[in-house]
Order: sequence, then structure tokens, then C-alpha cells
Amino acid sequence: MSYKIFSWQSVLILVAPLFIMQTGCKMEPEPPVAEKIPYEITTHGHTRVDNYYWMRDREDPKVIEYIEAENAYTEAMMRHTEELQENLYEEIVERIKEDDETVPYFDNGYYYYVRYEEGKEFPIHCRRKGSMDAEEEILLDVNIKAEGHNFYQAVGLRVSPDNNMLAFGVDTVGRRRYTIHFKDLTTGEILDESIPVTIGSTVWGNDSRTVFYTTRDYNTLRADRIYRHKMGDDPDDRELIYFEEDETFRVGVTRTKSRDYIMIVSSHTLSTEYRYLDADNPGGEFRLFHPRENDMRYSVDHHGGRFYILTNWDAPNYRLMETPVTRTGKNNWRNVIPHREDVLLSSIEIFNDHLAVSERKDGLTQLRVMEWGTSEEHYIRFDEEAYTVRISVNPDINTDVLRFSYTSLTTPSSVYDYNMSTRERELLKQDEVLGDFDPDYYEARRYFATAEDGTQVPISLVYRKGLERDGNNPLLLAGYGSYGSSRDPGFSSVRLSLLDRGFVYAIAHVRGGQEMGYYWYEEGKLLNKKNTFTDFISCAEFLIEENYTNPDLLFAQGGSAGGLLMGAVVNMRPELFRGIIAGVPFVDVVTTMLDETIPLTTFEYDEWGNPNDPEYYEYMLSYSPYDNVVPQDYPAMLVTSGLHDSQVQYWEPTKWVAKLRDLKTDDNPLLLKTNMEAGHGGAAGRYQRYKEIAMQYAFLLDQAGISE
Repeated sequence: MSYKIFSWQSVLILVAPLFIMQTGCKMEPEPPVAEKIPYEITTHGHTRVDNYYWMRDREDPKVIEYIEAENAYTEAMMRHTEELQENLYEEIVERIKEDDETVPYFDNGYYYYVRYEEGKEFPIHCRRKGSMDAEEEILLDVNIKAEGHNFYQAVGLRVSPDNNMLAFGVDTVGRRRYTIHFKDLTTGEILDESIPVTIGSTVWGNDSRTVFYTTRDYNTLRADRIYRHKMGDDPDDRELIYFEEDETFRVGVTRTKSRDYIMIVSSHTLSTEYRYLDADNPGGEFRLFHPRENDMRYSVDHHGGRFYILTNWDAPNYRLMETPVTRTGKNNWRNVIPHREDVLLSSIEIFNDHLAVSERKDGLTQLRVMEWGTSEEHYIRFDEEAYTVRISVNPDINTDVLRFSYTSLTTPSSVYDYNMSTRERELLKQDEVLGDFDPDYYEARRYFATAEDGTQVPISLVYRKGLERDGNNPLLLAGYGSYGSSRDPGFSSVRLSLLDRGFVYAIAHVRGGQEMGYYWYEEGKLLNKKNTFTDFISCAEFLIEENYTNPDLLFAQGGSAGGLLMGAVVNMRPELFRGIIAGVPFVDVVTTMLDETIPLTTFEYDEWGNPNDPEYYEYMLSYSPYDNVVPQDYPAMLVTSGLHDSQVQYWEPTKWVAKLRDLKTDDNPLLLKTNMEAGHGGAAGRYQRYKEIAMQYAFLLDQAGISE
């Protein structure tokens, strides 16, 4: 079939700069107009017509031609902001300490840390034996490995128990199909043996020769198989240990903090199942810990002859239980921390003498310290109104010192060591913000907006002190609200470029996350998904009512499932926003969830529902952004995408923009920027990411009428 991909007007995108240069006349570039090729999709007797279904073929040159035309159009439309983009990029870079390194942590005789060098995109992974005064060993200089690649990502660095071998995963496309490589740390040699199409991480047996790893299905990208490999053997002769047959589950392998057990974990949204193996016997057989049950999740760690189980069994907000290593069935489990209606038990960190617990209450994170064998316990106190605290890297079980990280909307990320016995805390490092930054220049607040059903939805916001609440401030409202992932308040030196130009930045902690407990997640998924969208709208209306902004200056931003949020709210209330940034947005919900060949689809039925069920089909169809585009005015929109995205396929944002461009009735900018060399996370290098952010900020400032 022969067809036209985009209109002749799009050629103006390419010739306009030359025309302007030669004639001095200004031309408004014309956007590419995608060809409509109707494709019928019939489900439950209902037929939808998708005019842009043809965009799904990444190998079709005409598809790439269209995407490149959109990129050229975006570049032309943003050309007048090039100086602003450069200024933003320069000030973002000038605020960061380019020569920097993380706080070292001690593990198995070595201090490990990551450092960056000025002008270099990627991290350098290092260690020193016994003391930070010892000679530095470079485990992996990612800058060297990335040479010659447009995209490079190294993940899952794991050192063998004898400290002599490094395993790491590499992706050079952005598709998250990692190849595992091995480096001999005694010689510095990268070994010839490598293992493709994995999730990137490994677990070593205690013999330092046996490696366990997880592979992906090449097409669906589901993590479905666990293999055992012995160093020196042909990787093609690997031993399949476990295959997860249920396509709604994915599988992985991990190790307990005690280093005594290796665990295979099968999981999906509502259920988990563990298998365990003595790490001293890596050639042995895994044993089932407890069989999977519907609506029951659990995770397992080990200490002192007992397994510790964090579970939602009869405990929606989770509880901690224990059982002897010889009796793992749940009839043997006994409470350590019982369930509480008002507190979400998020995670634990085991030490020989103490247990550190991460919790959520009233939308805020908190840390609790308990002493084994006694009733002694306490909480670590923090003073700010809105903040985020998390347990950090704590590989050593034989210590009284807990390492945690702390940040707020006005406090840069800070790393502390906390003595759980003496209750003394030591600030090891706070991210340095160069220039004239002072936290006292800024003010953070926390509010609650009332949702349609009366639910109180938290909002965190920050702005430069002296801001007049006269309703005339530009405001960027961010949100996510899916998978139980909480959007916590934290500092960003990059964000100062907006705050210092008069922007207010706010986070809507909408349902679908777990900010207020597990029920917060339950009320924002499946047949409750629309609560996520109406919560966000209520937060936007609240900020307008409180005179922080007005619809002509209100912007919204969300990525991935947060991009779904953006797509839904602009269909529902387009007049409420001046502009939208939708990053790698999941917008073609129904078609994607009907296609089991697309990565991650089957795994996510318990998040969105299975549209093969008529009830879920109708509900998803009622909010799917792509299916609900109608002829109406839309706000200015910047949409980003990654050609090799493994989570949201590139054609979703591409189709969405094409349909919006065809139906919208306004003259507001609609821009699509596709990274042709990256996937879901965007650019891999730190400076490349800053350039992407500078472009997005320039879009916001331009739409807000702020040139500098």
C-alpha cells in the first residue's frame, strides 16, 4: 500500500530557517499532519476506529520519517527559546558540584562509592580496601565503556563474596534488555563470557563461582526465567532453575541481608511467592517458602535462625511476622509488628541488635527503631512540615549505625549516620548547591484539598519567599498516582530555575499512590482509577481558590502513568490549565491492555484491569486519553517519547499527538519530542538530561510569558 505520511506543509519546517535568513521574513512553521488509515478494533461487539494504528511498525521508514518530522517541527517551534534554553542549561550545571562523589559505605572489607568528574556524563564506580586512605580501585568507569554509543547504561553492579569478580548489566539501546558482563578485579580484564537479554542484575553464591540471573522474554520483556551459571563454563550451557509460567507474574532473584539465603521471587500486583536456597550450597535445590495466594503479598529476610516476613495477610497496611527457618508455612508465622489502621509499614532493615522500620503516617514518611529482645523503641524526629526520609544503604548487619537519607522541598538531599543505641545522628553529606542558594530564600507548605467525594488529598508546595498570593503566579502542579508509588516531597536544585523566576511548584499526592496508606492505592486503581484524575483536578482548583495561581498560569506535569494522568485531565478539564508536559505518557490504555504481545501488558491486569472483561473494557474506555480526544480547545502541550521505550511504546504518544492535532480547535502549541536514541528513562548521561529539562522549562516559561 502506498500512502502519504505527512502533509507537504511540514516541509516548511525544514526550509523555514533558510527562508527567514535569506528574506528576513518570519514564518510560522506548519505541523506535520499524519495520514489517516482507518483500522477497526472490535471488542465485546463494540468497534473502535484507530486512524493511526499504522504507527506501530518501528521498522517502517515512513514511521520514522513522520517522527523525525515532528521532532523538526518541535525544534522550529522552540527555536526562539534557544538562548533561554542555553541560559537554563548553564545555570543548572553551574549549581551542581561537577566533581562529586557519594558517601562511602562499608561492605565485606571494602568501602564502596561512586564519583563524577567535571564534564563527564557517567559515573565512575570505585572502592578502597579497609580504609578510605587506601589506594582507589576503579571497578567500572562508565564514561570509558560508553564511548562510541549514543546510549549506554550500566546497572546491577555486584561483587563476588571473595571480592575478586564484578558482574554488571549493560544496555546500549534503552530497551532494558541488559547483557551481563564479568570483570576480573584482580587483573582488570573483562571476560569473554557474557549473557544477553537479562534484567541486568545477578546474585552470587557464597562459593564466588556460581551466579544466578534473570532473563526477559525478548518481545514482551517479561522477566520469566532464572538461570544458574558457573564462572568459566559456556554461558550457552546455563542451567534453567525456574520458569514462571503465569504470564501475569514476573520473577527475580535476590539474597537475604544475612547472606545466608538466595531467594527466587515471583510477583505480580496482588500476590508473591518465594523460594529459598542455602547460599553455601549454590548447586542445591530451591524450596518453596509459602505458595502464592490471591490478594496476599509477602517479602522475606533472615536473621538469627528466623525468617522475617513483611506481609499484607489480613493486614492491608502490612505487618511484620517471623517464623523459624525450618517451618516456613504461614500457619507458623507470628507477629513482630502487628497491623495498624493508620500506619503503613513500608520496609524494614535488620541489624544484629536493632530493627529499623520505614513507615508512612498522615502522608509523611517516618523511621522507627526497635531493639531486639526488649520493648525499647523510638522514632527519629524531624522538624519540617513536609519532608521525605528513607533508609539508605546498610549492608553491614553487625553495627548499631543506621544510614538514612533526608530531603525536603527546601533541604538538599542529606545522608546521615544514626547511632540506634545512643540516638546520636551525624550529617555525613548534604548535596552542595553552588551559587547563592540559601534554603531560607524559599518556603514550603502543606495543604489538603477536598476531592469530589470529600476525601482530603495532600498537596506539598514550595516557592520563593515574598511571593504575593494574588492569583497571578505561574504554578507547576506535578502528579503520578499509580502502582502504589508515592510522589514524596524532595529537593531539586534544577527546580530553582523555575522558583527563582516566580513559579510555584506543587505536588498533588493523589490516590493511586500510597501516601496515606494502602487504601490510598486501592482507591486509585482498577474500577476506582478515575479518583486519580478527579483528585488532581481538585488540587488544581484548590490552588486557584487559595490565590496561588489562575488557569491562565497553571501548568501540569506527569510522566509514564503520570502521563496518563495528564492525558485524562486535559480531556476532562482542558480550560483549567495553560500548559501541560506529558513525559512518555501511557495514553492508549485500552488497545495496549488488549495486546498481550506488548511488554508488561499481562503483568498489569491487576493495576488497570483486563479489558477482555466487558466491565473493565467499558470503564477503561471511559477514561483512556487517546480514545477520549474530542474537538475542543486544549492547553499548550509538550509531549516527550523514547523510540526504544520498553514500558510505554513510542507509538502511544505519537498517535495521541496526531489525533490531538487533527481534532483540537485551538491554536496553542502541540509539540512532540522523541528521543531517537533512548527509552523510558530518557537520556542516559547527566548533562544530556539537563538539556532535556532546560528545553521543558523553556517551554513552561515561554507559555507563562517569562523570557528571563
